[in-house]
Amino acid sequence: MDRRSSSIASSLVCVFLFSLAITFTPSTSQSTTTNTTTGITKAANISKPGCQSQCGNVTIPYPFGIGPGCFLSRWFEITCNTTFNPPKPFVGDLSILEISDSTFRVPNKVASKCYDQLDPISTSLGWTSPFSFSPLNRVTLIGCHDLAMFQGSAPANFTGGCMSLCSRLEEVVNGSCNSVGCCQVAVPKGIKDYSISIIRMASNSRNVSSFNRCAYSFMGEQERYTFHGASDFMNPNIKNMIKASVPMLVDWVIGDLNCSEARNAGVLACQTNSYCIDSDTGVPGYRCSCNQGYQGQPYLDPGCQDINECDDPNSNMCEGRCTNTLGSYLCSCANGYIGDGFKNGSGCVAESYEFPVIKLSLGMGCGFLAILVGITWLYFSVKKRKLIKLRKKMFQQNGGLLLKQRIMSIQGRTDSTKVFTAEDLEKATNYYAEDRILSRGGNGIVYKGIFSNGQVVAIKKSRVMDETQIEQFINEVIILTQVNHRNVVKLLGCCLESEVPLLVYEYISNGTLSDHIHDKGMISWLSWEHRLRVAAESAAALSYLHSATSTPVIHRDVKSANILLDEKYTTKIADFGASRLVPIDQTQVTTLVQGTLGYLDPQYFQTSQLTGKSDVYSFGVVLAELLTGKKPLCMDRSGEERNLATYFIVSLKEKRLFQILEPRVVREGTLDQLQEISELVKRCVSLTSDERPTMKEVAIQLEGLRKFTQHPWASQHGDEENAGLLYTGNEEGDLYGASINPYVTTGELSSGTSDDRRKSKT
Repeated sequence: MDRRSSSIASSLVCVFLFSLAITFTPSTSQSTTTNTTTGITKAANISKPGCQSQCGNVTIPYPFGIGPGCFLSRWFEITCNTTFNPPKPFVGDLSILEISDSTFRVPNKVASKCYDQLDPISTSLGWTSPFSFSPLNRVTLIGCHDLAMFQGSAPANFTGGCMSLCSRLEEVVNGSCNSVGCCQVAVPKGIKDYSISIIRMASNSRNVSSFNRCAYSFMGEQERYTFHGASDFMNPNIKNMIKASVPMLVDWVIGDLNCSEARNAGVLACQTNSYCIDSDTGVPGYRCSCNQGYQGQPYLDPGCQDINECDDPNSNMCEGRCTNTLGSYLCSCANGYIGDGFKNGSGCVAESYEFPVIKLSLGMGCGFLAILVGITWLYFSVKKRKLIKLRKKMFQQNGGLLLKQRIMSIQGRTDSTKVFTAEDLEKATNYYAEDRILSRGGNGIVYKGIFSNGQVVAIKKSRVMDETQIEQFINEVIILTQVNHRNVVKLLGCCLESEVPLLVYEYISNGTLSDHIHDKGMISWLSWEHRLRVAAESAAALSYLHSATSTPVIHRDVKSANILLDEKYTTKIADFGASRLVPIDQTQVTTLVQGTLGYLDPQYFQTSQLTGKSDVYSFGVVLAELLTGKKPLCMDRSGEERNLATYFIVSLKEKRLFQILEPRVVREGTLDQLQEISELVKRCVSLTSDERPTMKEVAIQLEGLRKFTQHPWASQHGDEENAGLLYTGNEEGDLYGASINPYVTTGELSSGTSDDRRKSKT
């Protein structure tokens, strides 16, 4: 084949592959699809006719607008402040840096703590606005031995945070924000206001002050910030640099109705050639997007327009005639010329009308077709080979060989854990659609998956991880491979072919214990008998992990959010991403502190020495949560009452426990049961681990309580003075005398405030 024929063949292949790309474009009829060509800033009429479309360097697209009649509703009114040079646009008090189809960027705020100087921050988007902070943001803390407290208000109140530890500058790794010098936590959907404050651990400030005088915390777009290790510590201008380079992303939607509701009410803002997308931001509303093959302004008449690639010199690659098609264009030659018409192809050459040349052209055409088929087959063969190679690489990168080796060493075989393909899980989750998300946590996101045979599963997709997190993932698989207990969630298999590893569990349909305790609309079934049963089943599962498996397992993140309930309200312990295997000849292991705010063992926090008694402490907090219906950490409560463990013990000691127990617990529980379980909580949350019972002892005692019955408390004791009978007479005045503030989580956010207030019974 001559050089020119090769060029023509190559061009034909490009045309063919380009048409394939068009063929396989996802349908725009799916409400979750976002068309990348529908940018409202690409429209010919970006703003409403007669309205200002720019403020300084920022384009202002409708539904936003400057001036009366130029915006959709009062929330989209832009004020252009000309006292700045260049002028700056504002929505309310928020300065706008950029507006896109679904988000806008605003400048950051940075909290700092330099020894005794505290500079907390807070920002609000308004309770009724269609705006919320995007989950693409992260709360970041830069510092050593520092704790960032993050509070927000969404559809429900929210409290979380993270802690960063380091004793020497050499421990800090450039580019790694994994709780050594830097930590990050996710931002849940729907947050409309937030506050951040920093607690510095005074006992360690002298050790790190030479290289880390101040700690900083902020919420900002995750993709815009990279931790630079020591240079960030030593940079006196780091605060201003973060403000200048790491904006916050704010989600925006239209109104407070979904697409169907707005359409039925006759207020749908979507114009011709566009479709409606229900909000997935955590707040009600919708957005409009142009149909496939169209671009422009879906909110303004006449709506979205055909994409005219031929008129765009940057897109048009034709040397000859250009013809627009749906979402693309075709090149051809003018009359009297032949060729592919592309600038980088064969171009167009004068056509010969001699009969022999025509025969040659026809022969060449058949040859080109054969070449095209061959090259296409070769292309897809190479593509398939590359995909197989990539999946093999991902399998190895995600610890597949190590996982296989460990399972083999434990079981002698690997067929007990099914290995799913990446394609299987993509289809099962509708390509990880937002409406399939069951929960978000520090270790990853859990999706609901439905296989083609109708089987429903829960799929845990880990976040982008470093080697330490890969080890945690493998650890979870190893642990659950060994576990066989009716009250522990069952692992069905895993997938290691994707960029991040995935675990597939049995689907537990009835939510978490935390949901049932704190969601007032879900507590009708949560009688005293059921509370005791859930507590006893949870304790039995943890006791099994501690003492009945071949290698003891410490869960390390026991909390009500990790206790699931199936359709029969059977208890299932879940989420072993933070768990640790303990060699039989050891009683403790030294680890980087990890846990969740309010549940974390204070002794483990101070020493980094993890034992089974750490799980006992956390379980004691869960028991207190079951008895009181209160959050483990509530910033709305004052002083020592913020921490539920402290609050419970102080109330017990001061003979006012009756006041903080759930009324139903008081009505249905017997005096002896309440007295015994309160003492059990007290022992579990002792500051000293040696004074705590083992998990096996807790399980035995709770099972005994289930069988222990007397007349109900309420029938024997009709007034508050009898709450004093719960007082045990223990005069350990210094128990919980110290404030226990440093409850932390390395990555997981915990739900926040309680609306309970102590009530006096008259």
